[in-house]
Amino acid sequence: MSTDDAGASDAGAAEDVEHKNALQDVIAVDSDDNPQGTVNRLEAHTGDGVRHRAFTCLVFDSNGRLLLGQRAPGKRLWGTYWDGTVASHPVEGQSQEAATRQRLEEELGITPDQYGDVKLTDRFEYKRYFENAGLEWEVCAVLKVHLDDDALDPDEEEIAGLLWVDYDHLHEHPEWYRQLRLCPWFEIAMRRDFE
Repeated sequence: MSTDDAGASDAGAAEDVEHKNALQDVIAVDSDDNPQGTVNRLEAHTGDGVRHRAFTCLVFDSNGRLLLGQRAPGKRLWGTYWDGTVASHPVEGQSQEAATRQRLEEELGITPDQYGDVKLTDRFEYKRYFENAGLEWEVCAVLKVHLDDDALDPDEEEIAGLLWVDYDHLHEHPEWYRQLRLCPWFEIAMRRDFE
């Protein structure tokens, strides 16, 4: 290894230590989503990864349209890709529903008085690598929310763009939407939703 390579490795290691994900933990799980303790969030998403608990929430309006959220460009994984609608990880002791309500408010300004129940509709395991930046290896819960009031106040550090789409149309014509670069967990959730 050259001196320049060593310097680059040291810089990468320093960047990882300073990354905000290095300060958080996620819940490691087995393939049946049984907790196996916690693991550093950055460690869970780098190298070979560690299987962990996650969720994606699909937000619908009163007309049945789905709100796609574009991930902010500063995200380590899948930055600028389109998700449906928010995705994250519950922390130890937090239910998927509580984590969903928290992320809806933090990312989009959607408060619980704007919707009824948060419904858990599916759960699946997947593993996908993203370029050379890392991977997702998750048991991902799918939750759905139907808005009574679709007022939004997105956090630009989390959400780069928003797009209401006809969910059936999106599923039936994926080739028309591929230029949006959809997140893999959302594509899996959508495919399973229509099986």
